[in-house]
Amino acid sequence: MGKGKTIKKAKTTKAPASKNPLFVKEARNFRIGGAIRPTRDLSRFMRWPKYIMLQRQKKILMTRLKVPPQIHQFKHTLDKNQATTLYKLLSKYKPETKQEKKLRLQNLAKAKAEGKAPETKKPVFIKFGLNHITTLIENQQAKLVAIAHDVDPIELILWLPALCSQQKVPYCFVKGKAILGKLVNQKQATAVALTDVRPEDKAEFEQLQKSFKTMFMDNMELRKTWGGGILGVKSRH
Repeated sequence: MGKGKTIKKAKTTKAPASKNPLFVKEARNFRIGGAIRPTRDLSRFMRWPKYIMLQRQKKILMTRLKVPPQIHQFKHTLDKNQATTLYKLLSKYKPETKQEKKLRLQNLAKAKAEGKAPETKKPVFIKFGLNHITTLIENQQAKLVAIAHDVDPIELILWLPALCSQQKVPYCFVKGKAILGKLVNQKQATAVALTDVRPEDKAEFEQLQKSFKTMFMDNMELRKTWGGGILGVKSRH
């Protein structure tokens, strides 16, 4: 069989682009007095404040080192839906501010001066303050306890879940001591507790108690699981 003939393709030459003599392209000069330099990401070369460096180093250490179950359990917080339900309930029992208390006492004094019988019924509010909550749990007066996951030092509340389990008080871990603080008119709060609720909130309250008991109090796996021990990217290969 004869070989086929190879057909050579004709080379197409591009016509040179016409340049406008009015606009002459000049190379950029980034020296002093020249063009403005492009912005660079200098975050790696920054001297960060000491508290930020400590935060980052602590996070890396907590990832690398093995964390005991008693500390690691604070990472298992409520999800968004459960936390929203809890915060909605707690917001109904916010303690009164200084102005509201002043107004209540004025009305009480006014009623007493007029000879009317003042209301002696104790209002239902969220209880806060670590010592106060500890006393309520020991006396089994607390019905539900919410503990912040980011308390520092952690030793302040490390024993609180064990005390709640011993006294059979439902508890949960929530994200943010600042959010708990906002509920009680403070900057931060390590833990808050409810001792009672109104009749209209009874069903929702009992549902939360039941779910928290299953998730945290009766969850033995949570108290046995170690955390941390995750190596860096370079050490994995």
